[in-house]
Amino acid sequence: MKLSEKQAIFSKNISYLIQYANKIGIDLTFGHAWRSPEEQKRLINEGKSQTMKSKHLQRLAVDFNFFIDGNLTYKKEDVQRLGDYWEGLHPDNRWGGNWTTFVDTPHFEMIP
Repeated sequence: MKLSEKQAIFSKNISYLIQYANKIGIDLTFGHAWRSPEEQKRLINEGKSQTMKSKHLQRLAVDFNFFIDGNLTYKKEDVQRLGDYWEGLHPDNRWGGNWTTFVDTPHFEMIP
């Protein structure tokens, strides 16, 4: 599958995720989506990322800010349903909240 085809599936899945978040009472705003290699290097240097293999570089990842009742939260237990929904949309979807070595609840990605 070409990268552009994977990106199209990813974009559609993100639209479903946003609709589901609205349905369950979680308001979303965008954090990072695409990143340049320079931006990724800066984040690694600041300890905010751990790899130059980030899916953001391929336009296959997005980070969200979560608001419940107007309050910003990144607590895994607050957004677990959203992560579970994301991973159920496609077998290649991954949610950073379920990672074990570097938990990253705002992060939603699709493996190429």
